[in-house]
Amino acid sequence: MAITPLMPVYPRCGFRPVRGEGAYLVSDDGRRALDFASGIAVNLLGHGHPHLTKAIQDQAATLMHVSNLYGSPQGEAFAQRLVDNTFADTVFFTNSGAEAVECAIKTARVYHQSAGSDRFEIITFKQAFHGRTMATISASNQEKMHKGFLPLLEGFRYVEFDDLEGARAAITDKTAAFLVEPVQGEGGVRPASDAFLKGLRALADEHGILLILDEVQCGVARTGKLYAYEHYGITPDIVASAKGIGGGFPMGACLATETAARGMVVGTHGSTYGGNPLAMAAGQAVFDVILAEGFLENVTALGEKLTQALQQFIGNYPELFVKVRGKGLMLGLVMTHETRAFVAHLRDNHGLLTVAAGENTLRILPPLTIEQSHIDEFIEKLSAGAASYEMPAAA
Repeated sequence: MAITPLMPVYPRCGFRPVRGEGAYLVSDDGRRALDFASGIAVNLLGHGHPHLTKAIQDQAATLMHVSNLYGSPQGEAFAQRLVDNTFADTVFFTNSGAEAVECAIKTARVYHQSAGSDRFEIITFKQAFHGRTMATISASNQEKMHKGFLPLLEGFRYVEFDDLEGARAAITDKTAAFLVEPVQGEGGVRPASDAFLKGLRALADEHGILLILDEVQCGVARTGKLYAYEHYGITPDIVASAKGIGGGFPMGACLATETAARGMVVGTHGSTYGGNPLAMAAGQAVFDVILAEGFLENVTALGEKLTQALQQFIGNYPELFVKVRGKGLMLGLVMTHETRAFVAHLRDNHGLLTVAAGENTLRILPPLTIEQSHIDEFIEKLSAGAASYEMPAAA
């Protein structure tokens, strides 16, 4: 059998979107689906948002790309906006979340090594997802991501998520940083506890190491705060951001304090496309919307309404559902068995798009621009899906 033109690394389903309208996707055969997956937390403003669309159109007609060898008024302006609204003093723009995490890892290592230290190890946490590059799969303990790509890169130690004492025990004289998702996405929408993240901050300060947060999925208003670290009352040293930051346009960012970025000098890092004018226009448009008065509060309110509706709903199906967890509009519905068959059932039979995750979790990641009517429709479709679902024989 001949290989497909698209390299067959995804188990692609039969739903083939060709158009998006707000919170909906339309396939090439005319089927319409409520999109509570958002491209896995990417389409922050839904599909075809007029402000984002116009910003991209206008910039595309003006200037799309120039080399980073030249000055960047667009990059400077968006970086300043991120600095003004976060902990950060400086920003490096990337094209993806994996690139943002790569930059964070390099920033942490060069922070120490530029000062004469030989620290290089990064302590990471089990069931994390940090990307698909060699460094970012090495930062994860998931064997399914390692298979076929050995040997991994050295310099990563794995500890159980939310295990502060395990993190403490893993520190050595080679430790450079902690790398952790405040809310694990692929790992099952698991928010870290307050004690854990605050404890990591304290351990980092005590041992002179850096705290890196991977907010690729949970950042940019997804949890009801601009970045999820704000829920925990801590200040990170480095944050990797992507997905929603471009509203669908591919971009990411590595945010850092001036101290943490002390080794990132001329020649240490680069990107051909990172920070291009078109990406900066998309990022500015997204931030125009999410920083508008009341937007974050509305995400929080909608998240609470959706959580309450789910909690009331799952009591009707104890054989299927266990609990709801998450923050804002990053929610996980924990099931009694593996979720992929149910995700496919909702998609194919009820026009509802969700995403499977670890720990038997159904990820619910709607656009942040949804309204109460979309929540009502979601619960209606979810209920119909649960009622018509046949539990897999092996479950």
